[in-house]
Amino acid sequence: MSFRNAPYADHPRRGFADGVRLIPRLWLIAVSLGLVPGPAFAATRPEIHPHTKRFGAGVHGFVEAAYGPKFLGDERTQKDEFSLLEQRLQLKTRWQPTAAWLASWNPELFYKGDLLIDEYDEAVRYEIREAYGLVSPVPWLDAKLGRQILTWGTGDLLFINDVFPKDFVSFFVGRDDEYLKVPSDAARVSIVHPWAALDLALIPFFTPNAAITGDGLSFFDSLLGRVVGEESERLLTEPSFQPDQTEVAARISRNLSSYEVAGYAFRGFFKQAVGTKNQDARELFYPELAVYGASLRGPAPGVGGIAYGEIGYYDSLEDRSGKNRLIENALMKYLAGYERDFPNDLRLGVQYFVEQMLDFGDFTASFQPGDVPRDEVRQLLTLRVTRLFWLQTLEASCFALYSPTDDDAHLRPRLTWQASDRWKVVVGANLFFGTHDWTEFGQLEENDNLYVRARYSF
Repeated sequence: MSFRNAPYADHPRRGFADGVRLIPRLWLIAVSLGLVPGPAFAATRPEIHPHTKRFGAGVHGFVEAAYGPKFLGDERTQKDEFSLLEQRLQLKTRWQPTAAWLASWNPELFYKGDLLIDEYDEAVRYEIREAYGLVSPVPWLDAKLGRQILTWGTGDLLFINDVFPKDFVSFFVGRDDEYLKVPSDAARVSIVHPWAALDLALIPFFTPNAAITGDGLSFFDSLLGRVVGEESERLLTEPSFQPDQTEVAARISRNLSSYEVAGYAFRGFFKQAVGTKNQDARELFYPELAVYGASLRGPAPGVGGIAYGEIGYYDSLEDRSGKNRLIENALMKYLAGYERDFPNDLRLGVQYFVEQMLDFGDFTASFQPGDVPRDEVRQLLTLRVTRLFWLQTLEASCFALYSPTDDDAHLRPRLTWQASDRWKVVVGANLFFGTHDWTEFGQLEENDNLYVRARYSF
């Protein structure tokens, strides 16, 4: 994660037309690599090493252009006309060595990287999304080492036992849902047994959620007590790299008839900076955390469809008594969900989520003027409606979140047109509503945006 402790320097303002002119740059890169059609030349077949399996032929990816204007503008942020303007080239490949001495281990190397021209930050960046090695020395064991996406749990965009890092900035400005999940540098072992399956992940390098800093999205700064943008100057202190601070996550699951039952455990740190180390210096930190939970998923008896439930206990290890107002209290989180397919390519899904603060009496007793008010129980309802049209090439969907306790909401309508096997166009919006500035969605009211993405896959 990167953040700034001082406002951006002034930059000349650039608009959508400038971004459109940069699209050919990524296209030329892709053509030069032979990944998308270019001028017709004599075809040549690359030489394949005897100890590889078609490495060159396994390169895939996409070129994408995205633009997201703000509905009303927000002068607090770095640019008030738009929140997203970028062009992206993603390449991924899979390599399976065939050397005899390795064959019994079924080795595999996977790589995925993004070259991004980000016109909001006026920067060109390259990000390694995934880069790992996978071996299966025996049929019941897989071991994966390297940069990878870690995820588990049952919720639809609601996370309890999935405590791995997220990027809600990308989520709120209109990037593909793929970019909600932040990769971790980790080792993961999966063991399959007739009785149960075990997944174990070791994460030596701490990766937090991508923080909303005010540069791209305005938000409620609890240290200033108001909604801010670029003027927010918080210092987010991450845990140092030490072997004894390696995060550990485990999941054990088993199928019982048509149902999957799972138990979870985690020891590490909050992924949000929910601890205050020094109020005068505006320094926040990531407190230690342990999570224990369970989930159940399977057919809903009598009504059809799929039902699921999940529960998690968040043990705030640095404030177990709940008396330290500068550190997040322990929590209980609950989730119940149901989804079902209907005729005419219609799918509905609903969820009910509850977050309960433990030791709430100690929290209220230590409450001081200027602190952000909290409810003992926070409730959240979600509804997802999806319908397919035009021989299933056009998907219309809307995901709605509403909190009756916070009195705020977030709407995510979206149209996805699969124009061909290679071309896809997405048009959507992020809309925020709220009565109070300090709630999860109420603080984002000035960030309403529309977005358009066009992608060519190869």
